[in-house]
Amino acid sequence: MSEQPLHTMSNQSWLRRGVSEIFPNQAESSSSEENLTQRWAQSDRPLRIKLGIDPTGTDIHLGHSIAMRKLRSFQDVGHTAVLIIGDFTARIGDPTGKSEVRRQLSADEVRANAQTYLKQVRPILDFDTPGRLEIRYNSEWLSNLDLSKILQLLATTTVGQMLAKEGFSERYDKGDPIYLHEFLYPLMQGYDSVAIESDVELGGTDQKFNIAIGRDLQRHFSLRPQFGLLVPILLGTDGVQKMSKSLGNYVALSEDPLTMYSKLEKTPDTLLKSYFELLTDLSIDQLPDNPREAQKLLALTIVTQYHGEAAAKQAQQDAIALTQGNTSQADTVPEFSLSSVQFPAKLFFLVSTSGLCKSSSDARRQIQGGAVRLDGEKVDAVDRTFDAPDDLVGKVLQLGKNKFVRFVV
Repeated sequence: MSEQPLHTMSNQSWLRRGVSEIFPNQAESSSSEENLTQRWAQSDRPLRIKLGIDPTGTDIHLGHSIAMRKLRSFQDVGHTAVLIIGDFTARIGDPTGKSEVRRQLSADEVRANAQTYLKQVRPILDFDTPGRLEIRYNSEWLSNLDLSKILQLLATTTVGQMLAKEGFSERYDKGDPIYLHEFLYPLMQGYDSVAIESDVELGGTDQKFNIAIGRDLQRHFSLRPQFGLLVPILLGTDGVQKMSKSLGNYVALSEDPLTMYSKLEKTPDTLLKSYFELLTDLSIDQLPDNPREAQKLLALTIVTQYHGEAAAKQAQQDAIALTQGNTSQADTVPEFSLSSVQFPAKLFFLVSTSGLCKSSSDARRQIQGGAVRLDGEKVDAVDRTFDAPDDLVGKVLQLGKNKFVRFVV
């Protein structure tokens, strides 16, 4: 992303690209309270652009990267990205879109997850230019709130407003329990905006309620209310449901180049335009007409972003080799050590323990369905047994079209 002067107003196509909504959005207004462009033009300092992430797991996937990439766009035109690690709010968990109460995490779990998150977003954000990035932990201010301050926050919102929130309303109608601490989550996320005095908060379209609460709290504390900038929820690689690790239709930022490439080069044709728009900086008007060529360009571009050009090109070559059954020519296949495996070992156990499947029962189903190959050859004998590591060392075990491991000792 190229550097631009802070107050350049003439070319803001980057601002609207891949954005579902900016609110408030009074395009003809000259008020900096109603028009983001005017807030920008009239400010005598870089705007403070807020993005909060709750480290409730260990992996960030491409769906999470959309808001992160938009945050980088603001950095590149001179504004200050404020990345809030929700180490306090993660211990509750955002109830948005959840049909049941979330498990509360321990402080140690959250801290460990936070470190993995920061490592994964380094290829996206500018960590090096002075003044472009603040990393804040919301325990800094939330852990110090006393009961009087909490009561003040609670007094800004009614039970009716909370029950109107998607998720809460569904659970209430079904008679499912809603715990009082869950009502605190939107208020705490909103108070983050007060604490860091944000001008713009980024989030998915499912975050509009929480961002609006932040605006209300800023008014309550006599601050200028932030703008909300909402980005779409990314459909997963199945082209049907939103990208989710639990659904298996995700591409994680931490995945090795070959796995990432192999998943992305099979992106459904219906998703290609949105993936290019949301996950790359390439001009939508200059994409290949041939869907297959577009798939390969998408995969190569995204893997380059996270692993570098050389690794991406090698992954592309290895993907071709594996498709042709030339497993010996694929250099970047992730390795799995057999040192912890007790032999003799059955095939279904190896498919499971290598991480290609979540369980032995799933591994059995995949083998029976013909989805498993060993060095390019289909294997469908669930109980096939290998007597010693030497029977497997150097061979590639493959599940479907985009999961591979090479056995090593």
